[in-house]
Amino acid sequence: MNALSPLSPDAPDRAPFVAIVGATGAVGVELVRCLEARRFPFSGLRLLASARSAGRVMQVNGAPVPVEELTEASFEGVDIAFFSAGAKISRHFAPRAIAAGAVVIDNSSAFRMDPSVPLVVPEANGEALTGAPRLIANPNCVAAIATVALAPLHRNWTITRLNMVTYQSASGAGWAAMEELRHATAAALAGEDYAPQVLPHPYAFNLFSHNAEVDPETGYNGEELKVIAETRRILGRASLPIGVTCVRVPVLRAHSIALSVRFEGYVTPEQVREALTGAPGVRLVDDRVANHFPMPSEASGEGDVLVGRIRSDLGDPTGRTVALFVSGDQLLKGAALNAVQIAEALPARVPA
Repeated sequence: MNALSPLSPDAPDRAPFVAIVGATGAVGVELVRCLEARRFPFSGLRLLASARSAGRVMQVNGAPVPVEELTEASFEGVDIAFFSAGAKISRHFAPRAIAAGAVVIDNSSAFRMDPSVPLVVPEANGEALTGAPRLIANPNCVAAIATVALAPLHRNWTITRLNMVTYQSASGAGWAAMEELRHATAAALAGEDYAPQVLPHPYAFNLFSHNAEVDPETGYNGEELKVIAETRRILGRASLPIGVTCVRVPVLRAHSIALSVRFEGYVTPEQVREALTGAPGVRLVDDRVANHFPMPSEASGEGDVLVGRIRSDLGDPTGRTVALFVSGDQLLKGAALNAVQIAEALPARVPA
């Protein structure tokens, strides 16, 4: 097993040895970039992927790092393992990584609803990391982005009902979907036909219900059911009434969400705006005069969740409901950045 020399410019002698499973995927690439950008201290880095990706070379802090094939022995000497290769891979290899001594931060859906595994957005429920857990679940991208904005409101005024409509980017379906959007758009602009290969419907200049499988009984798709269950877990409200409609839109990498939030008592938009000002992970974009509110074009590449369009919901005459609009980078706060922030918040990043 190759042991990479320290690459982090800030790596102390006992900085953790890090592994990334699924290093060549869209989230894996962003994980590497986040480690670099945040100068996360690590003593070594192991990039792991499938056999077909093994041998590729990725640049990390200016140094070439070869991609290795993921095997049973891949976690020897690893202190922190980031997983972003799908639930099946996580279920098989995460227990092996833990047995080898690693803390696992998993980006798949494999463990998110396991009550023994904390589901964490550091700005929303970072206290779930107390006790030094060995396995931490990274939430669904919509739940992560939404709860950054919802958590400070829930702390101030208990949320009693939540409704959301999502506008989800291609990045949520991976590199292949992002490429399909690029190619389909180019074909449409050229007046050419383009047959969808990754997603079930034409993508250019179109939007459609999220492509997750629909439950025939409830009519909700798998993405919507994930968002409901995970938002409840993160906010600590197991029975919170939540309605959600998830839509795939022709945007490359930032998700947007229209939220209608009902509270126990009367809350004004001004109070909501004040609570969100300076909240961790939130940047207000709420200029009514200029009609400037959160947009995916401005959220892309940003670590903060953009929040705006804050106003009373006129559908609730009691004044207990506030509407807002948020936008966040699906590959960053919705995945890679959140995972790295979890690692930064761990009580002890290296086992004693």
